[in-house]
Amino acid sequence: MSSRSARDYERFEDDLQDRASSRSSRPRSKRRPAHSAAVPARVTTVDRGRFTCRLELESGDPGAEVSAVRAREMRRGAVVVGDLVGLVGDVSGDDGTLARLVRVEPRSTTLRRTADDTDPVERVIVANADQLGIVTAATDPEPRPRLIDRCLVAAFDGGLRPLLVVTKTDLTEADGLLATYSALDVAVVATRRDEAPSAVLRALQGRRTVLVGPSGVGKSTLVNALIPDADRAVGGVNPVTGRGRHTSSSAIALPLVGGGWAIDTPGVRSFGLAHVDLARVLAAFPDLDEGAQHCPRGCDHLNDSCALDAWVDQGQASPDRLGSLRRLLAAREAGDDTADVS
Repeated sequence: MSSRSARDYERFEDDLQDRASSRSSRPRSKRRPAHSAAVPARVTTVDRGRFTCRLELESGDPGAEVSAVRAREMRRGAVVVGDLVGLVGDVSGDDGTLARLVRVEPRSTTLRRTADDTDPVERVIVANADQLGIVTAATDPEPRPRLIDRCLVAAFDGGLRPLLVVTKTDLTEADGLLATYSALDVAVVATRRDEAPSAVLRALQGRRTVLVGPSGVGKSTLVNALIPDADRAVGGVNPVTGRGRHTSSSAIALPLVGGGWAIDTPGVRSFGLAHVDLARVLAAFPDLDEGAQHCPRGCDHLNDSCALDAWVDQGQASPDRLGSLRRLLAAREAGDDTADVS
């Protein structure tokens, strides 16, 4: 090799090292695109990585329905029905178009559950709802008070207004069931199969309501009556087990006539509460929360050393309210919420 070619080779090798050093020393940018022009939309259903969204108009009315996928630069994380998101790309909603979901706005509320009371992993069912409609049948299938109680605990924990929706009252009266929850100041509406659910519609209008309940209680039938073009599949009750058959496989948010949203969810057989903070449940009982400040540290409010008994004896709160709180806390502590108890 000539001296000239050797010098050229050395120069070429030095240049390679300089370029490699320049690349390795350049700090990697953590900046993500701002997407300041992203269009606000609400996630209405999620299906295998595809998100169906409704554009949020300034008027408050739902806009075009747009299909979207998560943008590559977004960090991994759950996007659920009810999330307020930003979309870029083609947001016309035309057939065959696909937008990109580039951000998820902070959530105002979350409805969460765990698979069971020993599962440390909580799952967000719906985001940004302001009302939890707990749907139960007066009969066929029989009411499950413990499951209702657990849903109430989840509502109080998540910051949602609870609403008890009793279906099939044309088959039997629901006075006993309603009396059970009278001390909780929970709003209640009842429906009959032979009448339009006008009272339910009034309770849902102007709110984002997530409907939760066991299969067979008539939840999807109710949604179809509230929103005639919803076309939700409905099923019956197994005559052997007395349980409903699952018909809905995913949550879906549907706009209501006159404003508001109804979010239909798959039927539940259990509602794990491993994630629930006892203090947040107590906060839903302000007349008892103050008295709980006198309890010994770590009090579960179910034992003899609890100061709430004396608080009630002093007339600071009613015995019915304490009984309701303890029933909810007992439901939270119970390991099996699939059993029907009174």
